[in-house]
Amino acid sequence: MSTISLRLNDKEDMLIRKYAELHHVDLSTFIRQTVIEKIEDEYDLTLFNKIWEEEQDQARMSHDAVKRELGL
Repeated sequence: MSTISLRLNDKEDMLIRKYAELHHVDLSTFIRQTVIEKIEDEYDLTLFNKIWEEEQDQARMSHDAVKRELGL
């Protein structure tokens, strides 16, 4: 397992520690989860944008048109 060093001012340090404490999670777990979630969110957004661009020229049907076509 590796170790990462992080430089924070006193205010940032207290904020992060209190937030982790408030959520009943140790500091290491909180920071690890937060960083992983940030990476996943960015990946999700990148994937969404890629698919959005690829599908811009495709024909679309409204919700009402789909219901009519299905006889609903």
